[in-house]
Formats: sequence, structure tokens, C-alpha cells
Amino acid sequence: MNSQETPAVKLRPEIVALAAYKQGKPARADAFKLSSNENPFDPIPGVLEAIATAGDVNRYPEASGIAVREQIAARFGVGPERVHLGAGSVALLAQLIQAAATVGDEVVYAWRSFEAYPGLVAVSGAASVRVPVLADGRHDLPAMLRAVTDRTRVMIVCSPNNPTGSIVTAREFEEFMEGMPADILVILDEAYVEFVTDASSVDGRSIADRYPNVVILRTFSKAYGLAGLRLGYAVGAEHILDAARSTAIPLSVTEQAKAAGLASLVHEDLLLERVARIAVLRDQVWRALIDQGWSVPRPHGNFVWLATGDSTEHAAGVFESHGIVVRALLPDGLRVTIGEPASVDKLLRASAEVVRNLPSPHSGAALD
Repeated sequence: MNSQETPAVKLRPEIVALAAYKQGKPARADAFKLSSNENPFDPIPGVLEAIATAGDVNRYPEASGIAVREQIAARFGVGPERVHLGAGSVALLAQLIQAAATVGDEVVYAWRSFEAYPGLVAVSGAASVRVPVLADGRHDLPAMLRAVTDRTRVMIVCSPNNPTGSIVTAREFEEFMEGMPADILVILDEAYVEFVTDASSVDGRSIADRYPNVVILRTFSKAYGLAGLRLGYAVGAEHILDAARSTAIPLSVTEQAKAAGLASLVHEDLLLERVARIAVLRDQVWRALIDQGWSVPRPHGNFVWLATGDSTEHAAGVFESHGIVVRALLPDGLRVTIGEPASVDKLLRASAEVVRNLPSPHSGAALD
């Protein structure tokens, strides 16, 4: 039998049909990469020192990460057994979905939301149930509740929502949970929560002990600037996190990541001062976009959302011609990270050109 006659390896058809996650496009030397929601600040010296002294890379990492977990647990007012570390919050999300859902089950989430959700659900074997966001990019929580069936195993709420930037308020989340069956795992994805300045927003720290079926996800990648080291954490009931741990790839959180995370918590005031500066710049960019004629959802993460619809691919090219690499989420719109202050002029020149040539100024119209 020659190579042309060799039978193809049998793969899961739903995985073969799945589009692989694509990293944000790199930028040329004279451009700005605003496609990956990275923190533009260089690491602080204390974090670099912690990484340099973290230990020998020929040794496996200490699996429990107890020092980091204790620090996080203290901030949430829970015991360290209720904190679980992972290689980024997306790894924890994958673990939780696999722990709770399989073939024949359903996972409900808003759409458009984090682009990794559909792939993670497909890998688990479960089915995605996408509930369109509202016209202003917010979660339609009543519609998400109506989507619950006897097959629902997981519900994902993303606040601030990536990519629309909209929040779920504490009151909205409370009303949502009043109607949520207690046997459904609710994941509150708060990857961008540190950038929120609206006091009405839901905050995982205030609900950690309130709902036994809620797991809170956060990350060191965004606000703390550790995207390259991959460190996230989950806070929830111990038995749920134990199930997630059972699905995890062993020893996937490195000593360097844990050391950097611990140092970030020690120097948190400095890092959050940087976050505040990004939030101020974000709001300035948002107001400038409104002045240009855009109807942009009020942003609460470290990015803005431009709903360019059928013009998305062309609009991304216009931004790139101005030296700004954005995240094109076809066919809905562009997500643009708030990066270096020096990028703002280029960003706004590009956005002004795009909005002038759109069929009509786009807002966060309902995405399906």
C-alpha cells in the first residue's frame, strides 16, 4: 500500500470542523499591536526579580501553588482550598466545562462573547447554546435563563464582556441567580474586572460565599501584565474545583508564573495604578470615538468594540494601513485594545476614516 492509499486517521468530525483559535496578528516595527488585549507596560522590577529567582527549570513546579492561593483566598475571604490555579483563566474554563458537561449536555453563553467559548465547549463534546447580546452589547440575562433546559450543565457570564466591553451589574446578576437552578454550574468570567470603574458592576469578591454553584474566574494576564507566563485562578466550592483539578494537565503552572503572580500581589498598588491610567485613556478614546460619529458601547475592559458588520475585514485593513493592528471578529466587528498612549493618534485617524466610509455609523447592534 503506498502513501496515497493509506487510510486517513479517524478524527472527531466536530473537532475537524472547528476553527482553531488564532492569536492576534503581530505588528510591524512601526505599528502598534492592539489585537490581543495585552498590557502595554513593561514588567515592574519586583516581578522580574521574582521570575529570575523562581527556581531551576530542570525541576518540576510545586503543584499546589499554596503561597499564591493563600494570598488570593485572603482577598476573597475564603480558605485556600477554594482557590485553584491554572495556566491562564482559559485553561481553568476548559477544566470546568469538561468537569461538568459532555455529549448530550449544553453550555449556555452570550454571543458575541469570548471567542474561545465555542471551541472549549466543542472539545468537551457538549453543545453550545448562544444567546445574542443586547443592542448595547450587554448580556441578555433573562433570555439566557429562558435558554436553560434539562440538558443545561454550564452557564457562562462574562463581565466585562469580551469583546463588547459591557458589564453585568450586581443587581442584574442577583436577579439572574434567583432564577438559576442550583445544580447548574455558573462561571463568572472576570478576566477584565480590574479595569472596571463602575461601582454598580458585579464583583466576584462580594459573591464568593453567596452562591455555591458559582465559580469566579480571574487572570494575571491582563491587569497584572503576565500574559506571557499564563497564570489564572478560580474561586469556588472545593468539590467543584477538585473536579476541575481532575481534568487538568498536571504541573502546567510553572514556578516562574507563580513567583510572578505572588510578586504582583505584593506590588498590587503599583500595578493597579497602571490599570487606572489605562482606564482613563480608554474613556478618552471612547469619547473621541463618540465625537467621530461612532455609537460605541461604554467600555469597561482594556479595549473598545467597533461593530463594523459586513465592513469588518475592510475596516481592519484601514486600521493596519494606519499602523494599528486590531482584532477582526468576522462578521461582527473590531476589538481594539487600549495600548500605549502613542498609539492613540493613529487609532483615531484610522477610526475616523472607517466611520466616514461605513454605510451608516455602527453601534453595538445585536450580534447573532
